[in-house]
Amino acid sequence: MSDPARFEPLKVAVIGGGAAGFFAAFSVKEHHPEAEVSLFEKTGKLLAKVKVSGGGRCNVTHACFTPSLLSKSYPRGEKQMKKAFAVFQPEDTVKWFSKRRVELKAEDDGRMFPVSNDSQTIIDCFLEEARAQHIRIATQTAVEEITPTDQGFSLGFRGTETPVHFDKVIIATGGSPKESGLNWLKNLGHPIASPLPSLFTFNIPKHPIVKLMGLVVEQATVRIQGTKLAYSGPVLVTHWGMSGPAVLKLSAWGARKLAEQDYRFTVQVNWLSIKNEAEVNVMLDEALPGMRRKKITNANPFQLPSRMWAYLIGKAEISPDAVWLDLPKKKRNKLINLLLNDTYDVSGKTTFKEEFVTCGGVKWEGIKVDSMESRSCPGLYFAGEVIDVDGITGGFNFQAAWTTGYIAGKLL
Repeated sequence: MSDPARFEPLKVAVIGGGAAGFFAAFSVKEHHPEAEVSLFEKTGKLLAKVKVSGGGRCNVTHACFTPSLLSKSYPRGEKQMKKAFAVFQPEDTVKWFSKRRVELKAEDDGRMFPVSNDSQTIIDCFLEEARAQHIRIATQTAVEEITPTDQGFSLGFRGTETPVHFDKVIIATGGSPKESGLNWLKNLGHPIASPLPSLFTFNIPKHPIVKLMGLVVEQATVRIQGTKLAYSGPVLVTHWGMSGPAVLKLSAWGARKLAEQDYRFTVQVNWLSIKNEAEVNVMLDEALPGMRRKKITNANPFQLPSRMWAYLIGKAEISPDAVWLDLPKKKRNKLINLLLNDTYDVSGKTTFKEEFVTCGGVKWEGIKVDSMESRSCPGLYFAGEVIDVDGITGGFNFQAAWTTGYIAGKLL
């Protein structure tokens, strides 16, 4: 006699209403069309990071379509993501959205955004897809307990006494600011890497450079003294210190080391991203005939923003009225040294609550990479930032969410 229970549809719970949670839910419906999928979000907001990402444009992914190269943009999880990208990578992301009438465009730096330049386009696409796939969405619904059973899992919700049964569970709750927020997963036997901020800006309190807030140097190199950590790219001066892609990427690679130093360290900034003084001297000598009688403040051979150029001239103690012809060799050397080796003492960091990214989470040793399934709780899967994976800025964190969500949703 056949067991009628086995003809019941697969019941899947997705915990977390962010990028990874939604994509995992979509993947479940793609691979198991008859499954009943319920997505639970503890807050009243869905896709909160999607909304604010990329200044409200949503940096969906990055235009790097080779898994081995793409994986090098992940300070944590490079080896595992290389394998995962063989299953679902940015090319697949572009196709997925295109199939749903959302076209993406690549900018010069490789970041990919919706053609609309509006994150709401992505949110609307997801909500429409969820409706089309009959995915049940419950907000203000916090899962407080997961209990493995012989037939799956029993989920306990805040404010209700009656647990609900599910055959499979996908956890996509995002990064936790504190390790205590991951205790419920630790109690299920999962190894946890302590969460720490990644992608943060450097605070340089009360330094004169903050008067240049809003200024961007397009190609600078920032190095953390005493380490091998360095990154090149745009640097943004803010009212609290330094930000921009070069700083944010550097913070990702140095997340744990900088935390150990209590976010107190010295950065060395090469404002030109030129490696040696000899090359700068050659550039100056070549430009000198055309600017010998010009004021140094008005004749900038390195194409730095005028305010930055004036700031560095002042820092080199060169008179604003000085002309190139009269510049002493000692002052010239001091200016060149500042252009290539400007230093700042960093004291603290700034993170943005809405776009908060963490390193840390469930360690990869507790997860099967080919399925994102828990090694200690069969039938339980992970997706997104709850895993110890994080990428540098540029669309890499969302791509990790799409990829891990897609694989988890296969329910292998």
